[in-house]
Amino acid sequence: MVKHIVIAGGGVAGIEAAGVLADMGQSVTIIEKEPAAGGHIKRWHALFPDRRPADEVKKYLSHRLKNKNITVINNTSVERIKHHGHSLTVETSAGETINADAVIVATGFDIFDAARKEEYGYGIYNNIITAPELEDMFNNDAIVTSEGHKPSRIGFIHCVGSRDEKVCNHYCSKVCCVTAVKQAIEVREKLSDCEIFCFYMDMRMFGPYYEELYREAQEVHNINFIRGKVSEASNTINGRVTIKVEDTLAGRPLKMELDLLVLMTGMEMSRSGAKLAEASGLTAGKNRFLSVADNHIHSNRSNVQGVFYAGTCTAPMNITDTISHARSAVTETVNYLSKL
Repeated sequence: MVKHIVIAGGGVAGIEAAGVLADMGQSVTIIEKEPAAGGHIKRWHALFPDRRPADEVKKYLSHRLKNKNITVINNTSVERIKHHGHSLTVETSAGETINADAVIVATGFDIFDAARKEEYGYGIYNNIITAPELEDMFNNDAIVTSEGHKPSRIGFIHCVGSRDEKVCNHYCSKVCCVTAVKQAIEVREKLSDCEIFCFYMDMRMFGPYYEELYREAQEVHNINFIRGKVSEASNTINGRVTIKVEDTLAGRPLKMELDLLVLMTGMEMSRSGAKLAEASGLTAGKNRFLSVADNHIHSNRSNVQGVFYAGTCTAPMNITDTISHARSAVTETVNYLSKL
């Protein structure tokens, strides 16, 4: 029997879960707060660790949405999920109430607001940007300063908004280190004479081929990695960026001028997801992401019957893990529906 599943969120996890369910013949409604589905990957130029064009994965996701069993409602968010015995109702920001046999929450993540780290000067000084903004430059094939010049020296600061007690984010966002390495290599390939520096606390290269990419960055592309936390960034009179950092391996302080400073902003639980959780009685963990029923064997189950989780609403993940998590969410959902 065909069941109706509502998916809250049309990013990578939501689209993949919808595609698998639709292939099974189930009826799926994706409710997406943005004007178009796709999530954060829409902004990305290339993906780690192999630096494949992001357009290839975007094309895959776009094809998923063409299934006749999928309905997408854009510019709308899920405001509340109500449990009624063996059925659910979903209340949307458009004032609609939609009946569902099951709901998959795939509300994803928000990128950390770099302006909260005032010491880095984002939004205050020129030529201080975030990793997504550098991806915009890659997409436009123009890595330039705010004055329109090609930079001759670029710095990357890791762990902006992650592993940071001051902003109450104690967790690692998992993808920042490898994103910095990937972006540094891309800069080197486009600007062969540019000096490139990565300032890190620890290199957490946990995934397949991540460590190899890190070695390639050093041995082939001559990227400079400095272990130390940047304490302050400011502008010089000519618009360059001055940073102060302690090189903890060399045991000495550094002061350096850069043409461009890139902040590797981490992940936070999305505001829309947190709002939905509070309204629906879904529990959150210490890291404010949604708390799963069991971290090892039931990472897709929520504390509400018929509601399941997919992707980065539960924790930071890369795209590979997000897609896998979405597929396992479908398994949990179908198993639940088969018993109704």
